[in-house]
Amino acid sequence: MNGFFSIDDVDDLPNLIKMAKDIKKNPYKQHKELQNKSICLLFLNPSLRTRLSSQRAAQNLGVHVTVFDVSAGGWQIEFEDGAVMNGNSAEHIKEAAAVIGTYFDIVAVRAFAQLQDRCLDYSEQVLNQFIKHCPVPVVNLESSTRHPLQAFADVLTIESHKKVEKPKVVLTWAPHPKALPQAVANSFSLWVQKSDYQLTIVQPKGYELAPEFVGNAKVEYDQLKAFECADFIYAKNWSSYSDYGKILTNDRNWMVDVAKMQRTNEAKFMHCLPVRRNVVVSDDVIDSANSLVVEEASNRIVSAQTIFKNILEQ
Repeated sequence: MNGFFSIDDVDDLPNLIKMAKDIKKNPYKQHKELQNKSICLLFLNPSLRTRLSSQRAAQNLGVHVTVFDVSAGGWQIEFEDGAVMNGNSAEHIKEAAAVIGTYFDIVAVRAFAQLQDRCLDYSEQVLNQFIKHCPVPVVNLESSTRHPLQAFADVLTIESHKKVEKPKVVLTWAPHPKALPQAVANSFSLWVQKSDYQLTIVQPKGYELAPEFVGNAKVEYDQLKAFECADFIYAKNWSSYSDYGKILTNDRNWMVDVAKMQRTNEAKFMHCLPVRRNVVVSDDVIDSANSLVVEEASNRIVSAQTIFKNILEQ
């Protein structure tokens, strides 16, 4: 693995999952060959789980880790080729990425969608420019359209709790007061389908994901119907892709509650966090014994550690 932008960088998912399970059993196994390696975690946007889990993952490997908030401590970076830099940007990505890459063995980047220009966001300008100009492997800590470390952790969580080989997994849109990117939903869809589970995506009209991320998933618009006999319910909000970045509805009837969960096959509840309680999901669902949200978040260490190890051992 020479970098990690999406699931397309994974050659053998079953083997990667096996590696992750081994790491979870023994996260502190000494890796002497990695002790002089280094990772830089670059954040262009806020983070809690991604920041802490990635830092802990590197530490578990004995790798030196540096965390840097670009917006708080660095120069504003220009990403446009051919830009006349007479504005706020003081440094171009060509130099920034090249220099950072001489300091570290891995550069991991978090950069959200702006939700203003769909073409720009879906071109993945920030991550692709880092990949292009950085001389070492780049890891995606969440980009405009993908959050692969989260999706990897999600699949690990499902693997630990599934009762059948191909469980029915439902990705359900949920209301939220702010417009959110599609990155988590996009990656979850890709990873679940690659895992060969049964995936249903349910959302109101106008909230369909981009076709390349829907893939072969079953698409529904009736949430109650979608929940029937489900083994896992994954709740997540995302703004419209077709009417890009817009909130088309805040229908509270889409919140996941006990009555809906009772239609499932005693389904486990999942969410990537942070979550708006009693907006996305009711207290009695997220606080129930079937809620996996904390374990899911804990698996973020495992997914990051697995990817870092895979890259550094090449």
